[in-house]
Amino acid sequence: MPVLKFIIVLILGFSFSLTAVEGQHVQISRDELITLTSHWHGERFPDGRPKVSDNILDRMKYVSVEEAWAVLVNAGFKYQIAEDWKVIHPDSVLVGRAVTTTFMPGRPDIWSVVDSIGKKEGRKAQNVWAVEMLKKRDVYVVDQFGAKRNGPTIGDNVGTAIFSNSGNGIVYDGALRDIEGLEEIKGFTAFYTSYDPSYHNPGSGANRDLTTMIMGINRPTKIRNVTVIPGDVVLGKMGVVVFIPPQLAEKVVVTSEIIRLRDMFGHQRLRERIYTAGQIDTRWSEQIEKDFSKWLNDHINELPVPKETIQDFLKERTW
Repeated sequence: MPVLKFIIVLILGFSFSLTAVEGQHVQISRDELITLTSHWHGERFPDGRPKVSDNILDRMKYVSVEEAWAVLVNAGFKYQIAEDWKVIHPDSVLVGRAVTTTFMPGRPDIWSVVDSIGKKEGRKAQNVWAVEMLKKRDVYVVDQFGAKRNGPTIGDNVGTAIFSNSGNGIVYDGALRDIEGLEEIKGFTAFYTSYDPSYHNPGSGANRDLTTMIMGINRPTKIRNVTVIPGDVVLGKMGVVVFIPPQLAEKVVVTSEIIRLRDMFGHQRLRERIYTAGQIDTRWSEQIEKDFSKWLNDHINELPVPKETIQDFLKERTW
């Protein structure tokens, strides 16, 4: 290898090593997070995480999985849905802003480095590092790599802390414990992979069981086949979780609301036998579109969609 090339490789390798060590602070830096989420131009938390408005979160719970999926796919986001979850409180809808955490299989040398840095920062057990950072309406999104035996980092105590800080639930790709206790937390909607009565306990000494170790807080993480970014809007219902990029959250909501209005109008006209199913269940004629616009104007103060949304929609119509 030429000397110059060897020096460059050596320098790059050394730089990578420094970055890796610095990265063991685990939590992403504010500047790095802002760069990573540069498509978002709205409000942010002090740490740089996108803060989609409470108003959009309130309206998001009425969005169907299909409606969200359609908007995301049309925007080029084809892998934003994770399926086949076990659910605590399946009749509720989980909506909030993602706080991401990544765990990896434990190995003593890396675990000790990460843990020692955490202690210098005043942190305690690794399984609660991100839990202590949660804000209201956050959703704790965890890649626990499906760990089962000796893998659970959440039981009813940590679950209570999560709900106390966020008022919300979790998406957890791993095993939970204390399911009965977690079910008693009203409002704690949890999407999780499996159950196991064991618990995450690194212990001490050479024979400690290092099943898992924390490797990232508010960094990109993988949940099933989805890349999740901190600040993504989480929509969980019917055993399915959709991760919506913050810059698309409002579009998802507004699109859903317009579809809802069209369905209300269409169903009403079918009940009234003004139009046939063939006319409603296809591309609408200009006559039906004009009727729809008039119906919106006539009922604008009665419809379950913000008046401003309807007015903005009508401004763009030519019917």
